[in-house]
Amino acid sequence: MSANVSSDRSGMPLSSAQPLRPLRLGGEVYEAGVFTAEHPSPSATCRYQDETGFVSKKAQRSPRWRRDLLDAVIDAVKRRWARERRRRKVGRAYDMAFEIARVIPRGFEVLDVGCGNGFIAHHLSAMLGTSVVGIDLGNSAEAPIDYCRYDGWHFPLPNDSVDAVLLCYVLHHAQDIHSILGEMRRVLRDGGFALIYEDIPQTRWDRFICALHSLQWKNRCGRCTFRSDSHWRLLFESSGFEVLTERSLSRWRNLTHPVCRRLYLLKGTDSIGSKRSRSSAYQAEQVARCSRTTELELYESRI
Repeated sequence: MSANVSSDRSGMPLSSAQPLRPLRLGGEVYEAGVFTAEHPSPSATCRYQDETGFVSKKAQRSPRWRRDLLDAVIDAVKRRWARERRRRKVGRAYDMAFEIARVIPRGFEVLDVGCGNGFIAHHLSAMLGTSVVGIDLGNSAEAPIDYCRYDGWHFPLPNDSVDAVLLCYVLHHAQDIHSILGEMRRVLRDGGFALIYEDIPQTRWDRFICALHSLQWKNRCGRCTFRSDSHWRLLFESSGFEVLTERSLSRWRNLTHPVCRRLYLLKGTDSIGSKRSRSSAYQAEQVARCSRTTELELYESRI
């Protein structure tokens, strides 16, 4: 019988107590199955930071990291595009100034009508060794030049003040072409000349591009008026200018505005007496404007 009891106890535990359960770090007991259910797997744990601040590779490849990388790439492309546009703008202005400097003698005082950003006048002043005055409808120019604001009617310069007048693709924006040509004659000295660049639409493609250009500038200075070569010559001659020379320019000078172009070199043909009469008429008009302004101020002060 003792043999039977010993054989039966060999397959049974020696103690009736429950098996020991492993302890947590805080001293609490847990079941092995509960632990595996409550805590994520090692592959999931590596997505988080540990107590030392270590960030796993999967955390670095999170969607937020991808967005930050994409934003950095987009910002770099934008900066590069702005730099290229600035280089293209300044480079085109330098090319035109270099071409103009081969026509205008060194030391001539030049007026740039419709100077825009002012980079042509800026480069031209360095090439000619003199000051180039720029005028336009805006309050200031982007380039550091001698800039004056133009009211759209009268050039802010005295009579016989410049040796050359420059108009680079400006006359088709003029709403009163005769007023601008008259102001050109007024500010030019005897023997001075005007250098004019203009778009000359000849084909349907040219007219289409010029129509788009007119719509682009409609709200800024009004619709553009593009004329043929013969029409421009008639306007210049009727305004007291003689066309000394002219030549056609390639339409591919500006790939964003590919139209036919021409360059005109004009010289005044009026006599000194007629120029003095225009000068006196201009002075009388300025006096009349000043008197009207004074009367208006007095009327407003009384009100």
